[in-house]
Amino acid sequence: MSLRLLVVDDEQLARTRLCNLLADCSQPQTRVVGEAANAVDAMAFLQHHEVDAVLLDIHMPGLNGLGLARTLRSLPHPVAVVFITAYAEHAVQAFELEAVDYLTKPVRLERLQAALQKIERLAQTNKGLEPDFSQDVLVITERFRTERVPLSEVIYLKAELKYITVRTVAHSYILEGALGELETQYSSRFIRIHRNALVARQAIRALEKHHDAEEGEGWAVRLDGVPELLFVSRRQLASVRALLSS
Repeated sequence: MSLRLLVVDDEQLARTRLCNLLADCSQPQTRVVGEAANAVDAMAFLQHHEVDAVLLDIHMPGLNGLGLARTLRSLPHPVAVVFITAYAEHAVQAFELEAVDYLTKPVRLERLQAALQKIERLAQTNKGLEPDFSQDVLVITERFRTERVPLSEVIYLKAELKYITVRTVAHSYILEGALGELETQYSSRFIRIHRNALVARQAIRALEKHHDAEEGEGWAVRLDGVPELLFVSRRQLASVRALLSS
């Protein structure tokens, strides 16, 4: 499935940068079918073309992005909206308008790709299809190397300060981001076992008594493919037991 996108921003340079970034997104595949510099041009385009989503700036002359999003909601076949703006203060209004996501400039590739994956799942759901998570990837940049790590290979995600350790059988990566955001996006794949850890549901092999230097006596999960045990908080213990017994 290739997502059809309309890019709306009053700055030509901003549209070009976003289109170039979209060209680097391979999961899911995308196709920019149109560009518009204002709300009037965007609505004129949508009268004659079908799109899956509008990538929308907020501060534009005439009707701004929030106003355009309200108009889009009244269409017979509403389209998904992702706001891409330099201003963070409009996020609450954006989500009140049921925006799929809200990205601040400069946009990072991994955040853009995560937003596109949300759009893809929404489009699949609207078409009565089961969302396909098999092609989801995390885009990880370390020093001078950028790598796409398939989510199907991730054993666990563990937060440390503002970074997340992404653990696969073969390697550990460092990803900048929020654990809660990944939990929301991939709740069907991962289960939270601790305030700082998400574990792939299918990777949990056993629940064992464990002593942790920081947590004390308690329980930990043993995982397929990696030697380390991960501590389970008391709050999450019941959900882990329920998963193992299901």
